[in-house]
Amino acid sequence: MHAGKTLFAQLMDFLPWKTFHRIVDRHDGDNRVRSLSCAEQYRAMAFAQLTYRESLRDIEVCLDAQASKLYHMGFRSPVRRSTLADANEQRDWRIYATFAQHLIAQAVKSRLRQARHPTRLIHRGLDFGLGSASF
Repeated sequence: MHAGKTLFAQLMDFLPWKTFHRIVDRHDGDNRVRSLSCAEQYRAMAFAQLTYRESLRDIEVCLDAQASKLYHMGFRSPVRRSTLADANEQRDWRIYATFAQHLIAQAVKSRLRQARHPTRLIHRGLDFGLGSASF
């Protein structure tokens, strides 16, 4: 029984995908790509980060366990370990660095807006973090 979008799909909906695709186009990221687009690679790595996956095999097994929901999570086909490894090795890292910078800038703007209106602040001790670095 379908009860709506997965939590992962709902989280991914918050991301500015038009901006991501503009960045990919600027760096020719999806040029001559057949099976795993930059957006799918990003989704797979975001899924790995959010679910504490430790290896490509772990990512593959966990996504295969959700095979019936992959399309609704934003994947056109099952993600294979070798395909993900090739994508991680060959794709331009600047695509993801630029997108991360854009997301951080958005978070900082949002935080500054909230600081100007303290009544809108829900969590006063909120820190923006990416990996192990805090901003």
